[in-house]
Amino acid sequence: MATMNADTAEGGPSPRFSLTALAGRGFGAVPPTALVMLGIVSVQVGSALAKHLFSAVGSFGTVALRLFFAAAVLVVVWRPSPRMRRRAWAVVVGYGVVLGLMNLCFYLALSRIPLGIAVTTEFLGPLVVALAGSRRWLDAFWALLAAGGVVLLMEGRGDLDLVGLLFALAAGTCWGLYILVGAALGRHTTEGDGLALGMAVAALVAVPFGVADSGTALIQPWVLLAGLGVALLSSVIPYSLDLEALRRIPPRVFGILMSLEPAMAALIGLVVLHESLHWSQWLAVLCVVAASAGATRGTRPDDTAS
Repeated sequence: MATMNADTAEGGPSPRFSLTALAGRGFGAVPPTALVMLGIVSVQVGSALAKHLFSAVGSFGTVALRLFFAAAVLVVVWRPSPRMRRRAWAVVVGYGVVLGLMNLCFYLALSRIPLGIAVTTEFLGPLVVALAGSRRWLDAFWALLAAGGVVLLMEGRGDLDLVGLLFALAAGTCWGLYILVGAALGRHTTEGDGLALGMAVAALVAVPFGVADSGTALIQPWVLLAGLGVALLSSVIPYSLDLEALRRIPPRVFGILMSLEPAMAALIGLVVLHESLHWSQWLAVLCVVAASAGATRGTRPDDTAS
């Protein structure tokens, strides 16, 4: 997950940061590793809740609700200024488009394959980014281990939906781009402005798909409430937790902790959605987790900052 710079605003404290400052003080008593783990659990519980919405509004409608409410909350919290240089706006738009496409592809995958498999496959995107350009033999081993995990995923069950797997790979590709564009977003914007505006662009990408696919089903009160819950659990809460954690631990340590996400997704899928995996698919999840943790652990500190 790309992170944004949290620099201090010039000219003294601003009222628009009072809510985030209050949250930061509350988070201060929680160890940063616990914050990361809470963020991971929040994301996966949000994905499980989103999957329950598919029967009512479909995957497109669910994405639309998630990004719309996430953008609304972040814009209210940060109150970003649209006055930016053209280069900064180009980065914000690129970030938002990639974020919107990543969510659309991931939810299309989630509607066809189990949560644990979808997240494990999607996680290959950031893994490729971590390994790109490396000349270390050990990183070649991590790449082979991840590739072995993919083979195990595909052979674990004969009824695994190939289209769903391809959508998960597309989401992983977008995740890799998201990391790269997110690093540029941190350089060209300050505090949470880039995240809030980028989320608004992502909502503009996804909402038309949701409206076209689901229509008035989107405005049912219980659907709106569930959509708000998905947005909070999948976007607002984990992004806030991650930003606070990254102020207190090195990005390399953060990356290693994030490597646990596929395993957590498989566990949440089992407990909340009753999605059981074949033993070989559990082994595949562990292969990707180990490859990601190993690749992140071997990255030089100056390569991990974003």
